[in-house]
Amino acid sequence: MKSIALLLLISFSGFAQVSHGRLERIEDFKSTHVSTRHVEIWLPDGYGVDPKKKYPVLYMHDGQNLFQASTSFNGQEWGVDETLHGLMHKKDIQECIVVGIWNTGKRFAEYFPAKAFPFLSDEAKKEFTKISGEPLSDEYLKFIVTELKPYIDKTFHTKPDRDHTYMAGSSMGGLISLYAVLEYPNVFSKVACLSTHWLGTLDLKQKEVPMVLEKYVKEHLPKFNHTYIYFDYGTSGLDAYYEKHQKVVDQIMAERGYPKEHWITRKFEGAEHHEADWRARFEIPAKFLLKR
Repeated sequence: MKSIALLLLISFSGFAQVSHGRLERIEDFKSTHVSTRHVEIWLPDGYGVDPKKKYPVLYMHDGQNLFQASTSFNGQEWGVDETLHGLMHKKDIQECIVVGIWNTGKRFAEYFPAKAFPFLSDEAKKEFTKISGEPLSDEYLKFIVTELKPYIDKTFHTKPDRDHTYMAGSSMGGLISLYAVLEYPNVFSKVACLSTHWLGTLDLKQKEVPMVLEKYVKEHLPKFNHTYIYFDYGTSGLDAYYEKHQKVVDQIMAERGYPKEHWITRKFEGAEHHEADWRARFEIPAKFLLKR
């Protein structure tokens, strides 16, 4: 851990410009489990004024798309700092720290739930690996839980316990967020899965992958255990494919006894699979995760 921290200090790139709060970027965060990547830490206004004040932490995927349009792959950003700052100013949510984890070229492999993969037929496995490679989500979560989170908790004023550790993402980032809370229920207590990509692949005609993802959820979702899970989806573009699969998962959630205070599924008419749409509704999952 000391060697990792030393490398991080060497590659720390300072502050990036955001509308509200302060954004610190760590270039090339080293890991023994997955590829090197950038990590950004958003700190709210007033952070550090009271050194005794501790903050919950929200870990988010596709970190380059969260705060700055200049780093986003399509020039569109979530506006996470603007949304959270506004909600904090109105005292609608807790003040928090956000850790944005940049994706890599192995995004599909790192975000696809690895424990669902064995359920696929040999032909489907071959097709998946040809396009995305072998699933690396178990390694990706080990990176977050055993390397990134300890660094964040050591370096910043955090509340490191389960009750104050959350995760959120969209599309494949929604899948890996759900996978995280099912595989590490003692680390994460709340997750938000926006436009969860139940297809699990870019092949829109693939029928087997969504079925094995549903099977994984059915076999691994525990009875209600004080975990909070938020789902949503739109009705246009790629999001139009999700409703039938989300309804299967919703049925599983109901069968496991998750009450309305701990589980929400929202449908957004006309919303597409796009950063602009996630930005437009981000305050809803933010309030779910960070309610006072």
